Amino acid sequence: MTSLLSAPERLSDRLAALLQQRIAAGELAPEEQLPTEQQLKEAHGVSRTVVREAVSRLKSMGLLVSRQGAGVFVAPLHQARALAFDPAVLDSIAGVLQVVEVRRGLEADMAAQAAERITPEKAQTIAAALAAVEACPPHGAEGVQADLGFHRSIARATDNPHFERLIGYLEQYQRDAMHVTRANEALDSSYQTQVQQEHRRIAESVMRGDAGAAREAAREHMQNAAFRLEHAAPAIRHTLDALLNRASPHTPP
Repeated sequence: MTSLLSAPERLSDRLAALLQQRIAAGELAPEEQLPTEQQLKEAHGVSRTVVREAVSRLKSMGLLVSRQGAGVFVAPLHQARALAFDPAVLDSIAGVLQVVEVRRGLEADMAAQAAERITPEKAQTIAAALAAVEACPPHGAEGVQADLGFHRSIARATDNPHFERLIGYLEQYQRDAMHVTRANEALDSSYQTQVQQEHRRIAESVMRGDAGAAREAAREHMQNAAFRLEHAAPAIRHTLDALLNRASPHTPP
């Protein structure tokens, strides 16, 4: 048959995506045995190595399970599956903006809850994280780490460990974008000032225990982050697009 895997992308990623689509559509039902390695190899015109890598990826996502002596099966519906974003939607500015949209609601709720549960010790930690990000140069890895650290300090103040885990998971999809956007802010002092003011409003609202103000400050910060990304200078957008495409797991081998 004609292979569906002719696009110039990593074949294992393409095969994993096709199998994932079949599972989601019910074509491969829960607890149904996956076609054999040889059958998948012949059906899609790929090597055994490609098949093994694709199957391994779906196992890591919790979509497939191995049964000793029986083969590989689609995971039961009740089995917990790892959270994962499709890398295909994370190799562009539009994909990064979608992650920012997810974070907007998460960060708003997180800041409000942190404000409701603030203590003097937590306030000291948040103040230190704010001072660290303000002291960093506007570009470079140090500034990115400090920026992420500030948001994690808010997450820890909620006393809900899942907030920190979730934003930690989302961070991996924004690190490259942050390196470029912080460089963009360095080129425009008004952007840099705006970001610092937004961070300060979040911190001060949380530290004084004003949940409503903290929620609004965090929501506005993420909304403005999206605006700054969408309206970055053409050279910055070009650099970011190139960086995201290079970082994409779909890059051809």
